[in-house]
Amino acid sequence: MLIREAAAADWPRIWPFWHRIVAAAETYAWDPETSEDDARALWMSPAKRVYVAENPAGDVVGSAYLTSNYGGPAARVANAGFMVDPDCTGQGVGRALAEHVLAEARAHGYRAMVFNAVVETNPAVALWTSLGFTILGTVPQAYDHPRHGRVGLHIMHRSLE
Repeated sequence: MLIREAAAADWPRIWPFWHRIVAAAETYAWDPETSEDDARALWMSPAKRVYVAENPAGDVVGSAYLTSNYGGPAARVANAGFMVDPDCTGQGVGRALAEHVLAEARAHGYRAMVFNAVVETNPAVALWTSLGFTILGTVPQAYDHPRHGRVGLHIMHRSLE
């Protein structure tokens, strides 16, 4: 699998799974009705380093971004977002993207990474904990999950030093 920085021309290959994931309303606290233009602005923002994962056939099967979670004196705490094409789950794409983004965060001088709103029923919680993230706290019943009802949102952290 090749992981590389995304180019603007990659967006049409990211959008189909981005839309599918957000519209399902199971893992992201973004509006399921987000338009393609708004999604592109959100995911491909110039303030973010965006990456794509390509399978050997050259298909984009996942994407991630890296950005500062805070500004000013706290700007060395990173935030990231990850999406894997639902047709490609269980193939190591998420782990490969996560390991790549963690290495990139260190290389760009980030001291820690924080996830602000991880839906507690998201299967990726197991991936994050296996990569050394801890749950700092959970905002109870903060997320209206379409299958599980009201569930919590974890705030997760990992040192990069």
